[in-house]
Amino acid sequence: MRNVIVLGSQWGDEGKGKMVDLFSERFDLVVRYQGGHNAGHTVFIGERKFILKLIPGGILRPDKQVVIGNGLVIDPAALLAEIDALEAAGVQVSKSLFISNRAHVLLPAHRMMEKMSEGRAGRVSIGTTSRGIGPCYEDKTARRGIRIADLLDRESFRAQYALLMEEKVTVAKALGIYEELELDRTREEYERFAERIRPMVRDTALLLNQAIAEGKTMLFEGAQGTMLDIDHGTYPFVTSSNASAGGACTGTGVPPTRITGVIGVSKAYTTRVGAGPFPTESLDGAGDQIRKRGNEFGAVTGRPRRCGWFDVPLLRYSAAINGLDSLVITKLDVLDEFDNIPVCVGYRIGKQEVAEMPPTVKEIARVEPVYECLPGWKQSTFGMTTYDQLPLKAKEYLAFVEYRTGVEIGCVSTGPERNQTIVKPGSRFQALIL
Repeated sequence: MRNVIVLGSQWGDEGKGKMVDLFSERFDLVVRYQGGHNAGHTVFIGERKFILKLIPGGILRPDKQVVIGNGLVIDPAALLAEIDALEAAGVQVSKSLFISNRAHVLLPAHRMMEKMSEGRAGRVSIGTTSRGIGPCYEDKTARRGIRIADLLDRESFRAQYALLMEEKVTVAKALGIYEELELDRTREEYERFAERIRPMVRDTALLLNQAIAEGKTMLFEGAQGTMLDIDHGTYPFVTSSNASAGGACTGTGVPPTRITGVIGVSKAYTTRVGAGPFPTESLDGAGDQIRKRGNEFGAVTGRPRRCGWFDVPLLRYSAAINGLDSLVITKLDVLDEFDNIPVCVGYRIGKQEVAEMPPTVKEIARVEPVYECLPGWKQSTFGMTTYDQLPLKAKEYLAFVEYRTGVEIGCVSTGPERNQTIVKPGSRFQALIL
């Protein structure tokens, strides 16, 4: 049995998409367990670039089955557009993709509610993508959401839709919002969407557990990163679902006893998108240099990412939350030109050292990072494929991060292509993936 979770160890955008695509060839199924189309995975295959928003990375392997789990919220319009774009590029989707009948349906009204919420006077903006993800999860938690199974039952869908839209219109008017929702047209459109996705809908929890019983292997992928987890992240500047390892079980119906390993993905530095605390953010030229060299702009939104140095306390916290067995370090080559590379090894608030991740953004905003500075290697690591090729100081940087975080570094990405990857021989990572 080999069922492995691959997740982001920071604030997302760590390069999970490449890693899932690369190692999906070693597994029978690839399963997405949370989020919506507000996050994207970018995968490069030769000169071709694919941006996946809802569909798991394994879809680019022709012999793999991919599953959208019950933990997602699905905008059918976005999903079908993604399917159409992939099939136009020659990727077979409809015969390989399975969609949970228990996933929730995202509607245009959810986007309206999110824009309204983010734009309200006096509200602290979270910096969402305004795709309606949060309000859809709100309806799920409030037990008024519409699931894919409901969407496929026309009579049930029409009744639930009418009640939900009545509520949304009432709330909008109470707040002085009179945006035209075209409720009838939207309902009819979603009924057409239902017929297109119907052949792909399954009880995916049953499908996955049957596959495990048959000895098949699975790679689980999440969106965003641990520090955006609704429970364990920098609340309230977080996403609306569990991006951490526990979300893989609740978001798919696969029990924890069937998970055999957890792999974290982290950049060789740190980035985050949107508002919220960021202790190691570099607001000087170094941050700009990292952004430029790393092309740090959102795959879906194009927003520039905030950039800074590697944060050891953050990674230790993430490792504890997820039970990381091994770590993938991506974008090592972005640091190739730096003379010196600071690494945050601790936090201080005033004169007091902080051993744990502070629970509130107010406390995190007061954090003063404690840095140790390591010498740069000043030569290209781009495209290297074996550990022995790395410059000595690059190896020393990785060894320092490994020692300080307490997590082995089993894999290093040295570029966006599949083959620009180093797997460390004898590592726990190699045993889990290969």
